[in-house]
Amino acid sequence: MRIAANIAMLDLNLGPMTIHPVILLDQDAWTLVDTGMPGSAPAIRELAKQAGAGNLPLKTILLTHQDIDHVGGLPDFQSSEAPTVYAHPDDEGAINGTEPMLKMTPERLAGFLQQLPDAARQQFEQAFLRPSRPNVDRTFADGETLPIAGGLVVIHTPGHTPGHVSLYHQPSKTLITGDAMVAKDGELSGPNPPVTPNMEQALESLKKFQAYDIENVICYHGGLVQGHIQEQIAKLADRS
Repeated sequence: MRIAANIAMLDLNLGPMTIHPVILLDQDAWTLVDTGMPGSAPAIRELAKQAGAGNLPLKTILLTHQDIDHVGGLPDFQSSEAPTVYAHPDDEGAINGTEPMLKMTPERLAGFLQQLPDAARQQFEQAFLRPSRPNVDRTFADGETLPIAGGLVVIHTPGHTPGHVSLYHQPSKTLITGDAMVAKDGELSGPNPPVTPNMEQALESLKKFQAYDIENVICYHGGLVQGHIQEQIAKLADRS
């Protein structure tokens, strides 16, 4: 779904869930926000092409945080393209494979890997369990404006993970929340409690959004929300 001239939300059906990576379009390249589960890359490429990326090269990948449904498709993109990968320093170690992923116990990880097709499992293991190089090329900082699609502001929103970030696209007044919020039936909710280790911090992070003029919110889980945005955010943030 095209949100504005240079930003689009993808609808990727993974069976048990639908996720919403975002693409940002510049004249000579495109940027991807989050990479889906292992094996998602071919579908994301096709959806991006249909959404306006066409045959432009993928130049940049922005990772909102370390969870597998956000970073799992990264190895496939890195094996076929050479995008610059950004993440926050507080999640960098987990994404690079030098620290364990916060929510993945060894038992849960083993069970997850058993369910993957051989090729996807091998890519995942090589990237995150036996890395030969860092997966993150650059880190970004809270308040930094990236020169992407007319200006993209990084908002550090910890709680769901320590290095979770949201992104504000200035030209379209669009907030890309990652998992800082979820959407259901066109309404915003806070992050999913069972997978948010520090809910108090996560809700406190939502107050940062009140500084921005937001017309569109894209939640990775739940999709697009429009209308009465700041009222909804204020109600959620008041629970902290």
